Amino acid sequence: MNSEFIAMLDYLEREKGIKREVLIEAVSNALLSASKKAVGPARDLRIDINPKTGQIRALANLVVVEKITNEHDEISLTKARKVKADAQIGEAIEVEVTPKDFGRIAAQTAKQAMMQRIRQAEKEMIYDEFKDRAGEIVSGIVRRFERSDVIVDLGKFEAVMPLRERVSTEDYNIGDRLRAYVVAVENGARGPEIIISRSHPNFVRRLFELEVSEIADRTVEIRGIAREAGYRTKIAVHSANEKVDPVGACVGMKGARVKNIVRELNNEKVDIIRWSADPKEFVLEALKPAKIKSVELVPDKKVINIKADEDQLSLAIGKRGQNARLTSRLTGWDINIEKDESAAQVFENRVSQAARVLAEALKIEEPVARTLVKGGFASIDAFLDVEPQDIADSVGIDLDKAKAIQEAARKEHEKMASAQ
Repeated sequence: MNSEFIAMLDYLEREKGIKREVLIEAVSNALLSASKKAVGPARDLRIDINPKTGQIRALANLVVVEKITNEHDEISLTKARKVKADAQIGEAIEVEVTPKDFGRIAAQTAKQAMMQRIRQAEKEMIYDEFKDRAGEIVSGIVRRFERSDVIVDLGKFEAVMPLRERVSTEDYNIGDRLRAYVVAVENGARGPEIIISRSHPNFVRRLFELEVSEIADRTVEIRGIAREAGYRTKIAVHSANEKVDPVGACVGMKGARVKNIVRELNNEKVDIIRWSADPKEFVLEALKPAKIKSVELVPDKKVINIKADEDQLSLAIGKRGQNARLTSRLTGWDINIEKDESAAQVFENRVSQAARVLAEALKIEEPVARTLVKGGFASIDAFLDVEPQDIADSVGIDLDKAKAIQEAARKEHEKMASAQ
């Protein structure tokens, strides 16, 4: 037992990095509990382990008496003087009380205690190594799945990627190598747990810091990130150095830098935006490539009302409102995007005016005149060189009425010509 015990202590100290004193203390505490069953409730019972030889002894402080009334707390004067020659009645002396079969109990208990202490030490090592690594990117291999959680092997330790930290568009398979962001290291009831994420916005931030040297040396700053993992990310960048183009630095030569990041994100779209202190300018940058017609700020409500032409509206809003939603998160302003009705209103006013003039000149109903204007008959001259059937088809009237309208137009034309 002794030689095996010492060999085990040497191995664990060398391979696991667990100090011998820590293991001996753990074994002593475990043996103390086991000894109380084998020895009984001896007075001030303690376990002594020699760290060099591995010898294990159970010791108790017993009171010297002439006649023993409590064998767990007392020792006879005769036996006491075998231990200490000058022992006196009433004196407490430390006596070895190791049972005969204690070796078997010790071996079994020591093994259990060491295994338990090893597990505890490994958990402590996980926490000590990772407690300051929250916010870093780590690399590992997918080992297994526990319900919806992905367990990733980081080498010495394992990390957990919960469902909420996964990217919905990504599939993970056992054996896949992946990189992830360390969200937190939690020291809970079950021991330390490393929580990692691929959906966190800061995963993108750290990828840019690793890929773009200008961000790493603070020449370029990341002023904001808005992300819908798996689909699209908007990142706002700024440089205090006027000679540095922050967007160009992040894109890299021929797009090399951003391509590396997009590849790591499994082709998630990444918009790199120039940050501005002016909310109006910042929002216009964030909504590109959509062309915005007008921007109105409501500072007290932190709302921005935006108008865009109909052909730019869907581009500004984005698929399922994603572009507008991410822009709102990035800028911190509520974004309202509406169709610009001003051009349509101008056109509508012109149509109405032309229809009134035409209706009055040809003595026809205004709705009919309006339909004629929209069909291309906006002036008297437009009726002169067409077939009556064309007029009938454009308005949806019978041929006789179309001929009557054309005849009225000719008369009006002649009247206007004679007036000149």
